[in-house]
Amino acid sequence: MLPIGPVAAIDCGTNSTRLLVSDWMGKPVERLMRITRLGQGVDATGSLATEAMERCTAVLRDYRGVMDRLGVVRGRLVATSAVRDASNGDEFLAAASAASGFEAELLAGTEEGRLSLAGAVSELDPDQGPFLVLDIGGGSTELVTGASADDPDLAAASLQVGCVRITERVLHSDPPTADELEQAETMVGELLESALADQPAFLGAHTLVGLAGTVTTLSALNMGLDEYDRSRIHHSVLTIEEVAAWYRTLAAEVTVARLDRAGMVPGREDVIAGGALILFVVMTRLGLDRCLVSESDILDGMVAGLLVR
Repeated sequence: MLPIGPVAAIDCGTNSTRLLVSDWMGKPVERLMRITRLGQGVDATGSLATEAMERCTAVLRDYRGVMDRLGVVRGRLVATSAVRDASNGDEFLAAASAASGFEAELLAGTEEGRLSLAGAVSELDPDQGPFLVLDIGGGSTELVTGASADDPDLAAASLQVGCVRITERVLHSDPPTADELEQAETMVGELLESALADQPAFLGAHTLVGLAGTVTTLSALNMGLDEYDRSRIHHSVLTIEEVAAWYRTLAAEVTVARLDRAGMVPGREDVIAGGALILFVVMTRLGLDRCLVSESDILDGMVAGLLVR
């Protein structure tokens, strides 16, 4: 039965916490994003920092107020890579449940990829498939290929590397040194080769669809947007030449210089070079010369599921 009222989806990611509220027909009513850096230090310590959890739960309480104002009748909250990797993940899930009013779920990487595919390809022509959806998160990168989320031949993999993780683990200098960049490219390449060995279907994809903050920020930078404009970013295209140029440019700049660029989202300036590196390595290895940028992602996939329950 369709819910008679708005539904909400919340994604507690490694770098940001996002909310999508849609009406009962699936039309978006509100989209919000806050940089919360939940995954701060997780790669080094194996646990979520108290201050990081507090930042995230404070945002969730704010989102609860938004949902109450909009009359949300059903919702879903998921946590991903940072919480999967943390020894105290259960503590955060309990706090997130209390703050949001929804039972927080811990998603496996493959399910994260499936939901991302469901959201990302919903508006695309199936003849453009098979699609390869690339979701570059803070702590992990999900790859999933298939004609749709219900495709019985769907293949998915989760790489244990994201823009925050690779920055904290390897890109210590500001700007990164040549040795650090080489080490990071090698790390991503090795993880990708392992995924390709398990899921050779990735090599047969026709259309690359890029999701999440790294890809949308690169699109905004490429267009020099002074203000965020979803309508211009959604379904824009980044060529491999543009990705390579932005990767090299951002990796050569200090963090404060990146923040001054039109299109940079505050809170991403310190990790955007690592994210661009991941996108560059994936496109180069798979021989994909274009990346279709999508603002429809895991949140849209979650909402679609809520509307058909």
